[in-house]
Amino acid sequence: MTTDFNATKAMFDLPDGVIYLDGNSLGPMPKAAAARVAQTVTAEWGQMLIRGWNQAGWMEMPSRIGNRIAKLIGAEEGSVVMGDTLSIKVYQALASALEMNKPRKVILSDNGNFPSDLYIADGLARTLGEGYELRTVAPEDVEAAITDELAVLMLTEVDYRTGRKHDMARLIEKAHAHGVLVVWDLAHSAGAIPVELARDGADFAVGCSYKYLNSGPGGPAFIYVAPRHQERARPALSGWLGHEAPFAFDLDYRPGNGVERMRVGTPPILQLAALDAALDVWEGVTLQEIRAAALALQDRFIAGVEAACPDLELATPREHANRGSQVSFRHAEGYAVMQALIAEGVIGDFRAPDILRFGFTPLYIGPDEVDRAVQILARIIETKAWDRPEFKARSRVT
Repeated sequence: MTTDFNATKAMFDLPDGVIYLDGNSLGPMPKAAAARVAQTVTAEWGQMLIRGWNQAGWMEMPSRIGNRIAKLIGAEEGSVVMGDTLSIKVYQALASALEMNKPRKVILSDNGNFPSDLYIADGLARTLGEGYELRTVAPEDVEAAITDELAVLMLTEVDYRTGRKHDMARLIEKAHAHGVLVVWDLAHSAGAIPVELARDGADFAVGCSYKYLNSGPGGPAFIYVAPRHQERARPALSGWLGHEAPFAFDLDYRPGNGVERMRVGTPPILQLAALDAALDVWEGVTLQEIRAAALALQDRFIAGVEAACPDLELATPREHANRGSQVSFRHAEGYAVMQALIAEGVIGDFRAPDILRFGFTPLYIGPDEVDRAVQILARIIETKAWDRPEFKARSRVT
């Protein structure tokens, strides 16, 4: 199978003249998503009203769409469910893993992890008290820090700043050898790189859908629970839709079957409709092809930038096996440089303290866009076009 990336690009609604290298933060809108949401609003909500929960299959959407995402992350049927935010899903997975691995009390993560994950882990440890703690080490020191003392290893597979990629299979193998459960955050993996949760023996995984899966701003998160754990994992947030019989309205909680127990509140139907349409882009596309094409685009970008912009320092690993689907460069005035780029139609983003971050997916980015982005960046650096007050004024979102 050979993917026609011109055909996939035509499935997205991208503004003319824009080179979008920020799909690792917010994916662009698939053309079908607007029509699907409009149908859900007018034909379903508008005409069916509350009957849509049954007639339009709204209640089944978290599980049905979860199974679609399962195919993209190498997960078993019935092991993924949608709903809520990524922060909530991190909390659920981590709390369940800690409870399952008593009396151990130590969570290990790395200091390149997304801060929200670390905040949640630290907050949960403080809530549990009694010796629970979060420990962090440098990403390259994680493997050596795995010992019999740990309860849970919690990692984001791809570093949100640098694009550094952990070796999932290797770390799971060592963790399990020491009796440690592993929680993976796939925010920068799902839809970007091949993931094999079942093959590699993952315990829990979570992820968002608004980056490489293109569900739109605030799109719902997903949670994976390995089938072998599903009847033991107790959701710390025991919501009514995770109950065995939600509409029995029992006062006592009984966990639902399998991963369904990880549902919490009412699912975001409009966002799920957008995601459902967005996932159609993946029909007939393999992540192996996506990965190969994305790495070629990244290599082209790195070579071009390093040749034209010696002032920029590569922050992303050069080795393919150690890299996700983004490229990051360092510059002391990274924020201003990125604003100057955006003003010229090249959209990436900035991550403190000095990271210019660019995401690459061949679904809608090709070699021509990469070459133009390099040319524009080189001109901005050479002429110091970034050195203007309007480019240095910080917006709330960077």
